[in-house]
This record gives sequence, structure tokens and C-alpha cells, in this order.
Amino acid sequence: MDLFLTGKRALVTGGSKGIGKAIARALLEEGVRVVISGRDAAGAAAAAQDLAAATGGEVHALTADTRDDAAVDALIADAVERLGGLDIVVNNAARPGLPAGVPGVAGVESAVLLEELDTKVVGYLRVARAAAPHLVANGWGRIINISGLAARMTTTIPGSARNVAVSALTKVLADELGPKGVNVTVVHPGATRTEKTTALIAARAAADGVSEAEVEKTLFGGNLIGRIVDAAEIGAIVAFLASPRSDAITGDAIAAGGGSPRAIHY
Repeated sequence: MDLFLTGKRALVTGGSKGIGKAIARALLEEGVRVVISGRDAAGAAAAAQDLAAATGGEVHALTADTRDDAAVDALIADAVERLGGLDIVVNNAARPGLPAGVPGVAGVESAVLLEELDTKVVGYLRVARAAAPHLVANGWGRIINISGLAARMTTTIPGSARNVAVSALTKVLADELGPKGVNVTVVHPGATRTEKTTALIAARAAADGVSEAEVEKTLFGGNLIGRIVDAAEIGAIVAFLASPRSDAITGDAIAAGGGSPRAIHY
């Protein structure tokens, strides 16, 4: 299927590793011109080199801390200058799912929750706010927010709160920007195979003297497909949502965790 993405211009925040890098690769493979950003300049530059070598596409690396208004404004301006405009924004700059060891209500520090909200919710807002005028000016655009299945289950207070808030932000943006040609969606990955989880599985298998497949099933086999979802699969979903093929979808959430048993969402 042709996604009609050739020549489109995209920014992927948090694009130097993990899910963000997989999303950038999926877009590049569809002919999108891509800017990735991260907090670490060397890491972003190395990721851009890897992506260019793997896909032959045009990819630029920028550095920005999405917790800072001025840094985000500069990031969008630089991305627009590099690409000659902007059509697609993928908000992914956030810490991966919080560890289960984070304490309950008695032990959650205010600073921890505020940091998570500032990074994942306000950070996504900063990017959307700076990018929206460019998308609206095109008369067409996409904003895709990467959240997480903690929005649909109790994990930790910071983990669930930040992802629910991203869902709410997505819907508000969709209601405002949809009539102007800009679709806004949110994707909820669950456990996802990335560089980090691959290393975790290998280390656990070595320590326990079992196969990696057994560890994967123990840690991540609670979904309906019985395995961990690969980051490339998240990338494929985002590429579709970024495309003109997805015009009928806006303001909604796409779960991408392999299916949650017993839960009904409508």
C-alpha cells in the first residue's frame, strides 16, 4: 500500500533510540524527510547516521530539551528551516515507562510527578504549540503523541497520570485543529522491544540460566499475542497515522501493546 508520504516533512522528538528511532526509520522508508531530536547531541547525530545508512533517506539531527519553551521554539524553527516546512510531528520525547518500584501515594514525591508531567505532557504541548501554525498553514498535517498503556490501567501515580493527561491533550488538540486540516492522535505502546528491553531480556536469561524466549514470555507474555511487541511494529502504526490514508482517524487513541485481556475500550 502506498501511504502517499513521499516528500512529506517530519519531526520526531526523542528520535535517537528506542521507539522514536523506529518511528523515524519507518517514516524514512516511506520517503519522508525527517528531523530527529534528542537531549544528547552525540547520540542524536549517531542515530541520524545509522538511519541514513539503513534507509538512504534524508535525516537531520537536532538537540533540544522539550522541558524548555525557548529550546522547543528554536527546535521547530530549525526543523522548518532544514526541511523547508513541516507536515508531521511525532511527540516521543519522554522517559520510558516508570519502574514498578515507584511507591504508592504515601511515597510519591511532588517533584517526581511534576517532572513527569513537565516532560511528557507540557513537553508535548510545547512542541504542538510551536508546530501547529506551520501545519495549519499547509492546510494539512499530523500530530502523533506517543503515550502508553498506563493510561488504561493502574501502574504508578506518575506513570498513569502522565499518560492519561497525554490522551486528554490529544483530544483537545484534535478538536481545535481538525477543522483546519490537522489530525491529532495518540498511540499507546505497551511493553516494546527496544535496545533497552533486548539487553534486559538477555541479562535475565543469563542470570537465570534459561532461554531468552522463556524470559520474554514471563515478563511480557500477558498480552493476547503472547510476545513483546517490536519497536518496528510501533513505527509502522505511526507511519500509517502520519499518512493521508488515515484521514478518518483523529482525536482517538490506538492501543499497540498486543491486546489486553478482559478489557473493553470503546
